[in-house]
Amino acid sequence: MKPKTERRFYLNEFKAISHAISTYEDFNLLINHIAEGTARSFSAKGCCILLFDERENQLFRVGSYGISDAYLYKGPIFVNDKYSAFFTGEPVFIEEMTTDPRIHYPEAAIREGISSMLSVPIKHRRNIIGTIRIYQSESLAFHPDDVGAMCVLAEHLGLVIENNGLRNFVEKIKMAMEGLPERMLEGL
Repeated sequence: MKPKTERRFYLNEFKAISHAISTYEDFNLLINHIAEGTARSFSAKGCCILLFDERENQLFRVGSYGISDAYLYKGPIFVNDKYSAFFTGEPVFIEEMTTDPRIHYPEAAIREGISSMLSVPIKHRRNIIGTIRIYQSESLAFHPDDVGAMCVLAEHLGLVIENNGLRNFVEKIKMAMEGLPERMLEGL
């Protein structure tokens, strides 16, 4: 019989991370603060935020806290596991990283001291654009309310990521337009 899970992510933590998502101007700082705040809130070993690159068909780390570079850069993270949070669009808890067949680098998890992981998909509308991974040094289950709160925050983060990408695209268009002769801009 599994022990009852305890809440570890309360309203204060939710408010702090929500406020950061809605107010930060610096995207990289935001991602790193979310990773740190999440890890600290759950008393986890660490947290990593990965975004999907469609061209490479891989997840790439954009921010992390508490995890070594050796673990973060252990090898490519291809999205070919139909049971992953990235494919299912639902949170996935891996209770034992060293023996679960879904884990591609179990020996790296052993060296890093990681026992379990919660992976929460980052969504924008119906598209899954990345994941938030919370790594623990013990096999501790997550309370359902904590998982639900992380799902909401991941959706908010997805909105910010998409808006940031759109803003970068518009800035590139503006720069290209500024290089055009005035006669070509008439009527636009």
